[in-house]
Amino acid sequence: MGKGKSKGSYMISSVAEQYGIHPQTLRLYEREGLLKPSRSDGNTRLFTDGDLERLEVILHLTRELGVNLAGVEIILNMREKMAEMQVQIEEFVTTLNRELAARRRPSAPDDKHSLICVVNAKSQKSGVRSQKPE
Repeated sequence: MGKGKSKGSYMISSVAEQYGIHPQTLRLYEREGLLKPSRSDGNTRLFTDGDLERLEVILHLTRELGVNLAGVEIILNMREKMAEMQVQIEEFVTTLNRELAARRRPSAPDDKHSLICVVNAKSQKSGVRSQKPE
């Protein structure tokens, strides 16, 4: 039920009309802690775009999936925790990649495991090294 959104705040009557629900339903969702609209100086509920997105999830769960309000609360809490965990995982991966990049060194050939003798041009004055591999 995607609605065109602009930045701003919406009063309870316009939100109720836009989503085809009674204003008392929005008040119930607030009482149950499912929605947390801000308040104006005159104590009028003001719903933000974020509130409307959350309302769309609530309506999808209740209308289309038949989830009761207790289930909706659990699902919304789990979604928030999953979003927090996703941020933590992304931070961990970023830190891990940074640490791995800092530890990387240009790989130098290992003489002990070479099939042929590797000559380091800087340490040789005469050019070719005549040492047999071990």
